[in-house]
Amino acid sequence: QVQLVESGGGLVQAGGSLRLSCAASKSIFSYNSAGWYRQAPGNQRELVASISRSGSTAYADSVKGRFTIRRDYTKNTVYLQMNSLKPEDTAVYYCNAHGTVIVPSIDYWGQGTQVTVSS
Repeated sequence: QVQLVESGGGLVQAGGSLRLSCAASKSIFSYNSAGWYRQAPGNQRELVASISRSGSTAYADSVKGRFTIRRDYTKNTVYLQMNSLKPEDTAVYYCNAHGTVIVPSIDYWGQGTQVTVSS
């Protein structure tokens, strides 16, 4: 089992930037993918960005060109760089580790970090 701890959320004006960090208690290479999800009030949790063990990345259409996901294996950390933030990016952002070779369907979640973008 892995523990995921997010940090870096906060209040920012529209057009600004934030970098979220997700520190894992064990090697993120152990998991098939890692990613960031978000959930705004009244909405379902949605995938924002993910990165696979091989390094392939995927982004929600709404954040393409503005957000970048990357990982640092030496620090067991996954980052989400968020630029040109919009009020609609306001949500709680959750870090996720998904799947292992033995249990492909397993998911681990962090506690979430609030991102608020003011207009």
